[in-house]
Amino acid sequence: MRKLFITFCLLFFVAAAGAATVSRIDVSGNRRMDAESVRLLADVKIGDNLNKEDLNRIAKKISASGMFSAASATMSGSILRLDVTESPVVNIVTIEGNNKVSADDLRKEIRLRERSAYDESVIGADVQRMLMVYQRQGYFGTKIEPQRIDLDGGRVNVVYEVTEGRPTHIRDIKFTGNKKFSSRTLRGEILSREYAWYKFMASFDVYDEDRIKYDEQMLRQFYMRHGFVDVQVRTVSGTFSADREWYSVTFEIEEGKQFRFGTLKIENPFPDVDDGDLKRLLKMRRGDIYNIDEVEQTISAIRGFVGDRGYAFINVDVIPEKDDEKRTIDLVFKIQKTNRMYINKITILGNVRTFDSVIEHQMGIRDGDPFSLQTIEAGRQRMMRSRYFKSVDMVPTRVAGTNLMNLDVKVEEQPTGELSGGVGWSNINGFMIDAGITETNFMGRGQTVQLRGQLAQYQRQVGFSFTEPYLFDRELSGGFDVNYTMYNYSRLGSFGYDRDSFVVAGRLGWRLTDNWTQGLRLAASFDQNYDIRLGTGWQKADLYTLGTNFRYHNLDTDFAQQTHDGVVANFGVNYTGFGGTYTFMRYDASVTGLLKFLENRWQLRSNLDFGMIQPLEGEYIPRMYRYFLGGDSLRGFDIAGTGSRNWYYRNYALGGLWKLNGSTQVNFPIFIPDEYQVKGFIFTDYGLLGRPPKAEDVWPEGSNNANLIDQDWRASWGLGIYWNTPMGPMNFSWGWPLLKKSYDREQRFLLSFATQF
Repeated sequence: MRKLFITFCLLFFVAAAGAATVSRIDVSGNRRMDAESVRLLADVKIGDNLNKEDLNRIAKKISASGMFSAASATMSGSILRLDVTESPVVNIVTIEGNNKVSADDLRKEIRLRERSAYDESVIGADVQRMLMVYQRQGYFGTKIEPQRIDLDGGRVNVVYEVTEGRPTHIRDIKFTGNKKFSSRTLRGEILSREYAWYKFMASFDVYDEDRIKYDEQMLRQFYMRHGFVDVQVRTVSGTFSADREWYSVTFEIEEGKQFRFGTLKIENPFPDVDDGDLKRLLKMRRGDIYNIDEVEQTISAIRGFVGDRGYAFINVDVIPEKDDEKRTIDLVFKIQKTNRMYINKITILGNVRTFDSVIEHQMGIRDGDPFSLQTIEAGRQRMMRSRYFKSVDMVPTRVAGTNLMNLDVKVEEQPTGELSGGVGWSNINGFMIDAGITETNFMGRGQTVQLRGQLAQYQRQVGFSFTEPYLFDRELSGGFDVNYTMYNYSRLGSFGYDRDSFVVAGRLGWRLTDNWTQGLRLAASFDQNYDIRLGTGWQKADLYTLGTNFRYHNLDTDFAQQTHDGVVANFGVNYTGFGGTYTFMRYDASVTGLLKFLENRWQLRSNLDFGMIQPLEGEYIPRMYRYFLGGDSLRGFDIAGTGSRNWYYRNYALGGLWKLNGSTQVNFPIFIPDEYQVKGFIFTDYGLLGRPPKAEDVWPEGSNNANLIDQDWRASWGLGIYWNTPMGPMNFSWGWPLLKKSYDREQRFLLSFATQF
């Protein structure tokens, strides 16, 4: 016991000998930070006993503040000396050498800020985040070297020097385990593509890890649409070449068995909702191959149908029962009543630029509205379609003990301005150059402002437009347009006139239903017209027009194939008068029906257009305001190449006071890969052009020289190629007349090309 006591005393005295009591704290090396702040960082007081470990801890704590590049703590007798070397202050942070990724996108990843302390750990993390941005776009060979440039006064500039490597292309995409579908078919179902030198317009041939994961999901969905409910898809390997310029990927697939729909039932708890009506909503029949898309479409249809009958608070649960022997899946669509839930509070987060009111209008829901996941998702989709945001997340949370839900709307904004220019050619305009600037979220208010100009062989135009989507804070759009156009049509086709037109217009628009909208437009047009056959020189014409338009739009789009199902229609009535040069009514209508088929790669398109001008008070309507057929509106014929004509100048079309024309066209894939968005088409066009005013029956006026007046059908057929290039759409078509007159002007080949970049 005595020996143990002696040992303890010796250890105590040794420890005491290594410690010292602080009587004063001296600070040296500090230039910008005052000594008292350094003492506070050290967290030491007069009278503390410090040993060697305590001194190391103090030095590390000061260094961890990020304000100093070096720090030490030593005892001189009872005096604690803190010696520091302050980190330089960052003056400017710049990025150099980047071309493939914008500086704005890279700056979002930089945490080092101007006027902050220089910190190499922060710089290293910045470099890693910027490299991740490049890697997501397939540039795995990119290097980023941070450079420090010392300045006077303890300041430094930091430059991130970027050396961009070549993109990492996908060398090959392979599949194993696939028996039902060929590898070629499966490659067509994913976004990623194999690189080939001749695929210079292809996209998605650069490696992207997120896209590969999405490809797995797309493959799984593809198999689920074809009845393989047990399918397993996994990436068995993904390897880079030694120089990281190539990537190879193999998808391992376990297809499983193909299943069909078995018994289909709907459990309906509402006595006033007819069971027969619900059964007609089923998108599948017993014995059909199982298709997960049809299940989801049925759920949506049931929700909408029951909701329209006053039961907004429901869930539709699907209860499957799989029979492995019969390879069938029985489904029960169970409609369940749910407690009424309401939105307590909507909180919008992340919008730095866009006003809350704009987002609230796009969501279509307010505090106190019934809570509906379907309505919330519809609002999210509207916000994404606005293109104001890179991402939109809706996060609902329930208020404990209540039937209220809070909703957090988290958005990430993106640039909404667009500077564009283009060159192109078309039969109606000849060679053309255009340029413009568009802002779709002006000042964060959701307003659209556009300024655009075009210089073409047969037409010159400059225009400005402004649109307010929520006029008077209501679901009412309003705006105005100012345009000046010079038409040099005297040398184009059979038009034979020139026209200078300055137009000022105001407009209103509102939604009638989910598919119907209506617009109202008031316009003033100040024209100068020149008809080469009248010989009266330039004639002034002022036109004041009030009109309304109804539009129906209901399309189901396959964005991958750019095909559509549905109907688009427009109906317009316009009155021109109010003391202007001419007084007349104009009626216009168009209907387009679309049907996609054969795995959505084919599309049938049929449209019908009607137009009529009704002169009031017996007034004469000049040619430049009449209808013409030919060119794009009736392929196989020249522009304004059909209808009534001058008896002597056969290339001088008289136009008509009404028209009826249409087209039926089948678009189909050709041997070129789908990613090029090249399709072939066959078509038949038809049209009927009404007669011109009675004053055109003879020429010159008062003579017996009768013009060639007719109201007969024209028709044509043809084929062509459509190419949606990255620079813009291009159409090649060849047409041959089926019904024509001897004085019609034909045009076998039609090329239209427009580009914007």
